[in-house]
Amino acid sequence: MTATTTITPPEQRRGQAARARDWFASGGLKDRATLLLGLIVLLLVVMGILDGVGLTSGQFNSDYLASTLIAYVPLALLALAELFVITSGRGGIDLSVGSMVSLTGIVFAMLYQQAGLPLAIAVVLAVLFGALLGAINGFLTAYLGYPALITTLATFYAYRSIALVVSEQRPISGPEISQFYNAAKAVELPVIGGTLPLVPLGVFTFLLPVAIVAWFVLNRTSYGRKLYAIGTNDTAAQWAGIDTRRTRMMAYVTAGAIAGLVGVYTVAQFASARPDAGTSGSGMALPAITIAVLGGVAITGGIGRLSGILLAALLIVWLNASILLVVPGNEGAQAQLLALGLVLLGASLLSNATIRRRQRGLSKPLSVPGTAAGSTR
Repeated sequence: MTATTTITPPEQRRGQAARARDWFASGGLKDRATLLLGLIVLLLVVMGILDGVGLTSGQFNSDYLASTLIAYVPLALLALAELFVITSGRGGIDLSVGSMVSLTGIVFAMLYQQAGLPLAIAVVLAVLFGALLGAINGFLTAYLGYPALITTLATFYAYRSIALVVSEQRPISGPEISQFYNAAKAVELPVIGGTLPLVPLGVFTFLLPVAIVAWFVLNRTSYGRKLYAIGTNDTAAQWAGIDTRRTRMMAYVTAGAIAGLVGVYTVAQFASARPDAGTSGSGMALPAITIAVLGGVAITGGIGRLSGILLAALLIVWLNASILLVVPGNEGAQAQLLALGLVLLGASLLSNATIRRRQRGLSKPLSVPGTAAGSTR
């Protein structure tokens, strides 16, 4: 018997290679969720091997991964805030989200703990206050024309200073806030045949509702279509009758409202309102921006999906947790910053590849039936 050898025609091989190049040139954005899922699986496999040979300082298991999700909630929410801002285009970015988290957390604690307002009213007022802070960013950027980088850097310092002054540089705590801790603590969820590991309640009380509303706004409302339109081509959007300034400002208002909700969450997370809750260490802004870009948000605007944000946030949180198991102590914290910088650089390269590919697609001449592409009649 002789073996039969299948020979792939050169045209088919070239087609397969072209598809592969096209996928990588698009920065994986054609299916960014698949790319991120693959990276998450790769991380879990590598950490499982390291744990198996005893190279980790603790156990790497489902309970450990679930416990890290308490940090997943604020980062995923703030990355979602950056999704709105960056997608709006014109260099959109918000460096002040960490400061807004700190300031709104202080305001919430003062309303709930010191003023004695009901919990629901204090939460709503904190979110509205965050929206007001975002509106300041949006007005300066969209209506006065200041660059978003400069505007939000300035308000980062301003909001941070106000939080420190108002709180007198001390955390605000008390019995009501201690009870509010239950809103963020981990709980075991019963399932068929057993229970899920300890999952932070904030995933269901904070992140999931916001994610559902954000998905609906971005994909099922006229505002979502306008937001993507102004991010893709601001001039064309103006010609189409879209109020680009108002649409862009509302992106910053939305980011501020989400930051306000994160401020409330951090009070529950730490059982106190800390004036540096969103700015200590490297702050929350850099990880949020990294997650947004890694999740497929084009830095020039007009492109971004919620699924990419949620998966990228999970990857970053588990990457940070894995680093601490491999490199414990202060060295681990520094290794986290190094990894975050490398991830941001890699995500930016993917984003740039996507932008170049989109620009090439837009620059291709339209072909008229019966004529060669690019020819004139």
